Amino acid sequence: MSQSFLPYAQHKLEQKERKRVFPSQCPFCSMQCKMQLVEQHVEGRTRYQTIGVHNPTTHGRICMKGQHAHQHALHKERLNHPLIKRDGQFVKATWQEALNEIKTNIEALQLAHGHDAISVYGSASITNEEAYLLGKFARVALKTKYIDYNGRLCMSSAATAANQTFGLDRGLTFPLRDIEHTRVLILVGTNIAECQPTFMPYIEEAKKNGAFLIVIDPRSTPTAKLADLHVSLKPGSDAALANGILHIMLHDNLIDEAFIRKRTSGFEELKEHVLRMSLSDISEETGVRAEVIQKIARKFAQEKTGMIFTARGIEQQIDGTASVRNFLNILLVTGKIGRAGCGYGAITGQGNGQGAREHGQKADQLPGYRDITNRVHRKEIAEIWNIDEKELPGKGVSAFEMFEKMQEGEIKALFLMCSNPVQSAPHARFIQQAIEKLSFFVAVDLFISETAALADVILPTSSYLEDQGTMTNVEGRVTLREATYPLKHQRKHDWQIICDIAAVLGKGGYFSFSSAEEIFEELRAATKCSKADYSGITYERLRKEQGLLWPCTHVEDPGTERLFEDEFSHSDSLAKFAVVTHGKIVAKEPVSQAYPLYLTTGRVMAHYQTGVQTRKSTSLVARQFEAYAELHPDTAKTYGLQHGELVTIQSKRGSVIMRCHISDTIRKDTVFVPFHWSKHQSINQLIGEQLDPHSKMPGFKYCPVQLSAYVKEKICEKS
Repeated sequence: MSQSFLPYAQHKLEQKERKRVFPSQCPFCSMQCKMQLVEQHVEGRTRYQTIGVHNPTTHGRICMKGQHAHQHALHKERLNHPLIKRDGQFVKATWQEALNEIKTNIEALQLAHGHDAISVYGSASITNEEAYLLGKFARVALKTKYIDYNGRLCMSSAATAANQTFGLDRGLTFPLRDIEHTRVLILVGTNIAECQPTFMPYIEEAKKNGAFLIVIDPRSTPTAKLADLHVSLKPGSDAALANGILHIMLHDNLIDEAFIRKRTSGFEELKEHVLRMSLSDISEETGVRAEVIQKIARKFAQEKTGMIFTARGIEQQIDGTASVRNFLNILLVTGKIGRAGCGYGAITGQGNGQGAREHGQKADQLPGYRDITNRVHRKEIAEIWNIDEKELPGKGVSAFEMFEKMQEGEIKALFLMCSNPVQSAPHARFIQQAIEKLSFFVAVDLFISETAALADVILPTSSYLEDQGTMTNVEGRVTLREATYPLKHQRKHDWQIICDIAAVLGKGGYFSFSSAEEIFEELRAATKCSKADYSGITYERLRKEQGLLWPCTHVEDPGTERLFEDEFSHSDSLAKFAVVTHGKIVAKEPVSQAYPLYLTTGRVMAHYQTGVQTRKSTSLVARQFEAYAELHPDTAKTYGLQHGELVTIQSKRGSVIMRCHISDTIRKDTVFVPFHWSKHQSINQLIGEQLDPHSKMPGFKYCPVQLSAYVKEKICEKS
């Protein structure tokens, strides 16, 4: 081949096989797996492949959702430009037009009704920088007290229970690698195998090393099938079961007296309360045999090390906080926390469920888990933000309560970022009606979701591939999500959108950021000396060390892997026992002749949250394209239902229709439905509006329902 031909041949080869690699992190669960998207152009076609990248948490593992995440990020229905609703239809707008629309409406509403006429609803999927900035935006640019976020519907009971018991909430009180060395694990209401698949190798390794696995769940899930003991309790009876376990431990003196004496308070009250109980009554209430309760208690108490994990099954109840606290009582009476192989793990659901709740999106919090009602905490943040402490709004209300105030007319407008409450919140028809009463509604999203479709303005945001920032994973490890995929069309990052709106409202001086890293530097200062101290963490360190566990108080600090080794985070350094009177915490809607079955909801492996992202992935939809109702064979027989038939499920709030799956992996008195689908398959339409008194968590995992065969005429009448 001649020399003159070589450059031409090389050019043709590059055209034929051009490849680009984009670093990223999975946008879905709290494991936050590191990965790369490989984009390859071969013979005129573009192909994509996602590969895992080694990191301290998942060691290069990714699951099916991560493998196909790019399909929604590159989907043709991604929003490319702002939209404004005119005469009931969305029309394309420029950013300036959209910003002017927002400015005009917000200023008019606040002039007429005050600052609190505007509300902000955030997300546990956005970065730490954006969660921090959104809280600042609500309180500085809008001056409203009304801000909360979708994590209220996910992690709030676990967070509240940990704060009440330990004085601090971090997803895991230990590093993930400790799991491999524990002797017994209790998993309560968590289906890790389907919801966090890359977590499972830690459980499997523990079992190989001889650990005894106890799974407490009404369903025999893929996680439960790995258990040495699966406990199929009645939905909603978790607090009672924990009292039964405590009763055996205290009755048989299977406790760590030295730990209780030195490191806890409130034990005598707990002991007196629990020993008055009847084990046979607890057995009847939970549906768990007394000998099984005894086995759990003795096994957990007698082993040298042990861990307890909770997730949505126990937490998404109107007594979720108390139920989690009662399982934390079990840890405290046995002294199994603050040392290797021991501790508590709240299995965070959303990608940044941990970080998003630390930096000011919650109604009662300021950055670093500071208390918005605490004068000292308010002054510290006001100084960072360069405002007078008196200018900071006070405490607002929880996510669902904000919608109640919309319905009542007190809240007139909503700024919604990357969430879909019309599908994710309880009593979903009520949520839609509340939003429809608003005078003005702005949504920030990748797609026109079920909620965004109701907006007056939709702003197009960036995806995980394009948006750099930090995320805090399930173990409290802060990681840096690199993102180099080109930001196309008129899309903007969430933080840019916040800054742009602040600017048109005349508050641009407080939001003059040009990068995510600049925001993180302010976040570091805002969390210094707080419980969730990030001040020792920098982008440079995160790149070099592949993540750091908070608290991390200075740049030489290696981070805190194991919490509570010497003291707890209450002012007296002691952990607090809680007396939990099961059955009397809150009055749950009872099953009855009219509504004789328990409904419980959850996830499937192929989908995530309300499905806005995963339902745009052809590969994931192909695995699970519709919702279903899982029924025991005897239950199906009672109602004359065959596998695959359509069934109507009804509660006091409405009805849904879906196909029934008959399986002996569920209790006869229970119906399970995944919540990823919309319209007549949106199961959260059935869930009640009652909230946990402490965490304000709705009761997604417990709802009395009735079944009936699907009648086509009824649907025709409604449609």
